[in-house]
Amino acid sequence: MGTLFSVREFQLTDVDQIATLFYDTVHAINAHDYTAEQLAAWAPKLSADEREEKIQRLRASLSQNISYVAVVGDTVIGFADITGNGYLDHLFVHKDFQGQGIASGLLRRVEPEALGRGVKQISTDVSITAKPFFEHKGYVAVCPQTISVRGVSMGNFKMIKGF
Repeated sequence: MGTLFSVREFQLTDVDQIATLFYDTVHAINAHDYTAEQLAAWAPKLSADEREEKIQRLRASLSQNISYVAVVGDTVIGFADITGNGYLDHLFVHKDFQGQGIASGLLRRVEPEALGRGVKQISTDVSITAKPFFEHKGYVAVCPQTISVRGVSMGNFKMIKGF
């Protein structure tokens, strides 16, 4: 039986939990497909000042995008955001809540919001780890990519879903 959760609009007070969720999830879940060096580049351990800068950037990005969080009580267990022109920027689920329908629930909220604003195609860049999930949700891999994050090369996929 999965966790009972709800999906609601992002609130500014969610950002601290989102930053922690992002770091913990990347290092726990994506470790199957990426090296320790790649994980450290993707989600580095931050000083207090660097963390505050990251939180400010996340707050700004999530505030201007169509952004939702999955919660159990007051605890954020997932988040997703999509730009007004259909780029799915984030879709992350807490490392301890994987495989319980949370990512699907978040997609069921952000995709119709984007479509309601006239988006005809959603694009995203997904990790090796997330590719099977997105394929199951109707996204098609356009091409594999090699990106550089903080000077470290890693692979991901450009994916799209048309409506």
